[in-house]
Formats: sequence, C-alpha cells, structure tokens
Amino acid sequence: MGNLFGHKKQSRVTEQDRAILQLKQQRDKLRQYQKRVTQQLERERALARQLLRDGRKERAKLLLKKKRYREQLLDRTESQISSLEAMVQSIEFTQIEMKVLEGLQVGNECLNKMHQVMSIEDVERILDETQEAVEYQRQIDELLAGHFTQEDEDAILEELDAIAEEQLELPEVPSEPLSETHPEKTPVKVRPRPADLVAAS
Repeated sequence: MGNLFGHKKQSRVTEQDRAILQLKQQRDKLRQYQKRVTQQLERERALARQLLRDGRKERAKLLLKKKRYREQLLDRTESQISSLEAMVQSIEFTQIEMKVLEGLQVGNECLNKMHQVMSIEDVERILDETQEAVEYQRQIDELLAGHFTQEDEDAILEELDAIAEEQLELPEVPSEPLSETHPEKTPVKVRPRPADLVAAS
C-alpha cells in the first residue's frame, strides 16, 4: 500500500550515521570472534595439558604452536577493534563540529540581517537624538531652577531663618490679657511625715 498523502517521508539518517552503524557492527563481529578464539585457546590449553599427561609431547607441542598463532590473531583483532572505535569517535566528533559550524553560520546570518535592519548610521542617529533629548531636558531643568528672581531667593531665605528661630524660642505667651483679680487662696493640707507619725506613737 502506497503513501496515502503522496509525500515521501524524508529520512533523517545521514551517510555518516550509516557509516557509524557499519563500523559498530564490524566492531561487534570482531568482539564475537575474540570471544570464540578465547574459548578455543582455553580448550586447547586444557587439551595440551591432557596430552602431556598421556605422554604425547609432540602432539601437545603442535597444539601449543597452533594456540600461539591464535593468540597472535587475537592481538591483531584487538588492534582492529581499537582502530574501528577510533574511526567511530572521529566521525561522531566531526558530526559535532559540523553542527557547531552550522550553528555559527545561522548565528552569523542572523547578525547580518540585524545589521542590515540597523546600520551604523541608524545607531549614530539614535545616539544623536538621545543626546539632543538629554540636552533639551537639561535646559528645561536650568530654566525651572532659574525661574526665581533674587528677591524671591531672599524672601525664601528670610522665611527659612524665621522658621529656624521659632524652633529656638520659648513657649508662646498667651495672647489674652491676664485678669487682675486674684483667686482666693485655699489652705494647703500638709501631710505628716513618716518620722512625725513614729514620734507621735
């Protein structure tokens, strides 16, 4: 059954991904081979020991030569596995580098577009307008600060001095005149002191 919408789905698998997959498969096959050879070496060593016990020294020697050859193959296999892994790492790192370069390229294109939108002339014009606005505000502030005459400044200082003197003066004197009639004096009761109480008792 064909694709219902007639669009072929684009594969995200790249040639580098396929190469990495093949290299890893080869590495895994070599490791399986390594495992088989290691098991054979163990069996051949056990067999050589048995042949020596049976007195078949020449047969045991031939078997050990064969074992030695397999060990050399095993060493070469290990070297090949290391080469495959190094190749995989190199490809993967190169992919990372390519992504970084793509990111830098996108960023560079974005910066270029932004520079086209805002040229150096535009930046200079905006800075000049900002400086003009600051200068205009400074002139307004100066006008407001210089709005008072010298007479106004003197009056403000006099009022400030008067307020300061009021804070130093004694309490205000009552504004209404005091009456001249003296109220009758009421006798003040004197409480006896504790010492007098003790003496009386």
